[in-house]
Amino acid sequence: MTSTPELAFAAFDADNHYYEAEDAFIRYVDPKMRKRCMQWAEIDGRRRLLVGGKVNRFIPNPTFDPVARPGCLDDYFRGNVAKADMREAFGELVPIPSEYRDRDARLQVMDAQSLGACFLFPTLGVGMETALESDPTAMLAAFDGFNRWVQDDWGFAYQDRLFAAGYVSLSDIDWAIDQLEWMIDHDVRVINMRPSSVVGRDGRRRSLGDPSHEPFWARLNESGVTLAMHAGDSGYEFLSDYWGLNSEFEAFRQNAFKSLLTNSPVSDALSSLIAEGVLSRHRNIRVATIETGSDWVPALLKKFDKVFRQQRHAFAEDPAEVFARQVWVAPYYEDDLHGLRNKIGPDHILFGSDWPHAEGLAEPVDFVNDLGGFSDSDIEKIMRTNGLALTDRNC
Repeated sequence: MTSTPELAFAAFDADNHYYEAEDAFIRYVDPKMRKRCMQWAEIDGRRRLLVGGKVNRFIPNPTFDPVARPGCLDDYFRGNVAKADMREAFGELVPIPSEYRDRDARLQVMDAQSLGACFLFPTLGVGMETALESDPTAMLAAFDGFNRWVQDDWGFAYQDRLFAAGYVSLSDIDWAIDQLEWMIDHDVRVINMRPSSVVGRDGRRRSLGDPSHEPFWARLNESGVTLAMHAGDSGYEFLSDYWGLNSEFEAFRQNAFKSLLTNSPVSDALSSLIAEGVLSRHRNIRVATIETGSDWVPALLKKFDKVFRQQRHAFAEDPAEVFARQVWVAPYYEDDLHGLRNKIGPDHILFGSDWPHAEGLAEPVDFVNDLGGFSDSDIEKIMRTNGLALTDRNC
């Protein structure tokens, strides 16, 4: 096993996570709304999360206690081993450590990990919008409460080291702008948005670039807050249903055929923002794609080139140039990092460890071991400078 490297600088991790407290979606939600939002229940001796009155299986054990060890699936995701039983791959679970839920304990661990600062993203939260999108009122109430919990327990810019992402949905534009304003008042630096279309209160599905969303994009552009699009349940399981597979999103439940289907929510989300002109009209918006890997990048840039040559009249400018200007990518460490550098340059690549998740790295800065052949300057950009710059309000 490669030893953990010593860096000459404190790294910035663009993909760190917390494990939500059990009241994360309950503490600030009106008790009258909880049956439509989130509740806990004992079912057959197990503590289960009900979302919209149904057992939610996005996370196998949403109490997170016990929990898998960080990086225990490393060999699996590198393709070095095959596992017929994912429970075997996880190995022995452990009681949840304090640093997964306590920000001061997390900072102490980060000191030992050579991490200066990080973006913090939900674990459970990235699967909840899809679970509630058929009831927008409940979904917005749940995330209004969730954002207040995030500020309470983690803070949007705690000690200028922990930058927890606020969550925004465009299901209701007035709500989205109100949330953004409240988060700006609390020093938010990054917000997270599901890479997908959205269902409005009227039941109609709209793209991210729909004209009705323009007031939000204008305010985000003015604010300088970074927009992250973190992987989760983007509602793309309809493709599984189309192919006769189970359409319920369950993390870590593997199906080889489903893994080979060519669906890419992040590509489609960026296509909406670029082809529908959002990023050309609002050049101050910076988009960071997190935990979506980078294999989708060459295919999307190739599509941009072809469609732009065919339909120049439909674009305000070359879509590939927009991507190069306003999109940052956090690749998986097992991706073709040299190929990504050749496509987008080192200035727009972000280091993300996914710590402390099972599918991430056991030691975050071990990411640098996969940057062989990169110059020292490029390594510092990827491991620190690029991500840290996204925490500055680009006003």
